[in-house]
Amino acid sequence: MLNMGGPSTVPETYDFLKNLFMDGDLIPLPFQRVLAPLIAKRRTPQIEKQYADIGGGSPILRYTEMQGAGMCELLDELHPETAPHKPYVAFRYANPLTQETAQRMKADGVKRAVAFTQYPQYSCSTTGSSLNELFRRGRAGEMGDIEWSVIDRWGTHPGFIEAVAQNIEAALAKFQPSARSDVVILFSAHSLPMSVVNRGDPYVLEVSASVNAVMDRLGHSNPYRLVWQSQVGPSAWMGMQTGEAIKGLARLGKKEAILVPIAFTSDHIETLYELDLEYMKEGKELGMELHRAASLNGSPVFIRALADITAQHLRDYSARTIGPTSVQMGLRCPGCKNITCGQQKHWFSRAGRS
Repeated sequence: MLNMGGPSTVPETYDFLKNLFMDGDLIPLPFQRVLAPLIAKRRTPQIEKQYADIGGGSPILRYTEMQGAGMCELLDELHPETAPHKPYVAFRYANPLTQETAQRMKADGVKRAVAFTQYPQYSCSTTGSSLNELFRRGRAGEMGDIEWSVIDRWGTHPGFIEAVAQNIEAALAKFQPSARSDVVILFSAHSLPMSVVNRGDPYVLEVSASVNAVMDRLGHSNPYRLVWQSQVGPSAWMGMQTGEAIKGLARLGKKEAILVPIAFTSDHIETLYELDLEYMKEGKELGMELHRAASLNGSPVFIRALADITAQHLRDYSARTIGPTSVQMGLRCPGCKNITCGQQKHWFSRAGRS
């Protein structure tokens, strides 16, 4: 189960930030190895305070382990041919890091594995970065001899869409019935640098597809927009930014809105601090009634969706109706110049065989 991760305790914050800023797939920087530790050190006190404000660390590991355990329990019933199933969590920037998980898998004697991204929508900077790291560990022999296949995107899966829609409906129920149909739904996703978007990254398109599928499920009952959060640094990022959208709605007299995390599958700092504390405070100061749709976390509908996605993947792979990777994963961004990306795609297309 691949994800970015987050520091489980406040003292882990610096290492998390250093790993994050060292990743050129996510945040391309000049002189990255020099600048990344300096930026991380400068930002650590501020981010440590944010983690302290949400309870002393990120809950993303706890929720991912919960989701993985629930998924595998269902998967044993849905696809007994490959049971028992065991989840492994591989975070890109926090413990358990991909290297640690690779060593555990080798020690456990794993021979067959599915690299299952926990980012519903594909981006080279998120899923691509995690797969690049997994490839590096595999090529170095740190995982042993494993047959790999990949679930690389699932942003329009009906179970995922249903889980998100149900949480939106629960948030809408907090408004007066007479005003409910006028509530603006703001789908908020982690932004990307425009340098990544402009090289042909599919993330914006795939997040938009998720939003459209959710609104179809809701019968287009409310006005909505897709907005972007978590910009870092002075360079141009995908917009408009969530905070600016809230201010704009207030200026236009739209005083009721719901914030929906559409690209996150569990709570972490972007939801618990940025959405729940920063943006909620801004909205209140502007006289708005803002509510946030709950994250998927322990949603039984969502956990069933994870199991359904994996079971279908295993069935299709066993029947040889699909290969180790999807057709779409095989296509590099037209502007891609990352040699590792091409090597990684080739490696996984051969099930992790060089």
